[in-house]
Amino acid sequence: MITTDFAPGSPCWIDLGAPDVPAAAGFYNAVFDWQFQGYGPPDAPDANDYGVLKRDGRTIAGIGKLTEEGARSAWMIYFCTPDADATTEAVERSGGKVRVPPMDADGEGRMAQYTDPQGGQFAVWQPGKTKGMEAADRPGTLCWTELYTTDSAGAKEFYGNLFGWGTEDMELPGGGGTYSMITPAGLPPERMHGGLMQLPSEALSLNNGRPYWHPVFAVEDCDATVAKVTGNGGSVQMGPEDAEGVGRLAVCVDPSGADFVVLTPAPPAQA
Repeated sequence: MITTDFAPGSPCWIDLGAPDVPAAAGFYNAVFDWQFQGYGPPDAPDANDYGVLKRDGRTIAGIGKLTEEGARSAWMIYFCTPDADATTEAVERSGGKVRVPPMDADGEGRMAQYTDPQGGQFAVWQPGKTKGMEAADRPGTLCWTELYTTDSAGAKEFYGNLFGWGTEDMELPGGGGTYSMITPAGLPPERMHGGLMQLPSEALSLNNGRPYWHPVFAVEDCDATVAKVTGNGGSVQMGPEDAEGVGRLAVCVDPSGADFVVLTPAPPAQA
């Protein structure tokens, strides 16, 4: 589960790079009932270029205008670090690349963005005044993170060295491959926060064959949420379908091409 105590190496923030921020905010409002709050003076020409998405008054995520030339719209997952500069040095030692070097965010924290050796993009957040998202693991919020990679062994080694993650492998039914579940360093299995899975590059067409992370959002009714996705210009890559012991899920894509998963978790097993 994802919590908001933000142990080192656990997910603490997500943001979306979108070509049209008001349009993206409108889509996610319709799907998850997220409210957009822009930064800056309301009458400024760039007032809606960056802001946060809130649900029930709690900040869920950030959203900003996509400015990187040639980049696709996508969600970025940030993992908590006590020292963004030290993490950056570790990324480079381990064969990763620095996309955005460590920088201060107006006293709110310190961030950096990277590419892992296999090509997956991710980021870190060193808490300042802002610790991270204000709600998680409840309907309409982040409940899991997932990496599709072309080299699971290499990814496990890289992130294990970087964050100290522990992994536990499970075989998917029907010969679907191996899924590796991720737990922050030193924490018990119930604190698992994500998973990674090896896929061939041809299965990663959404990102031109390169690995990528995506968020999983908890919802009360997977099918009803999928109907909202498709009814507001999004599409569905997979599902809805039931996953034993996990719940009912679907892989969705927003109108600008950013992917995410919606999940209605299975009820807890009875003792």
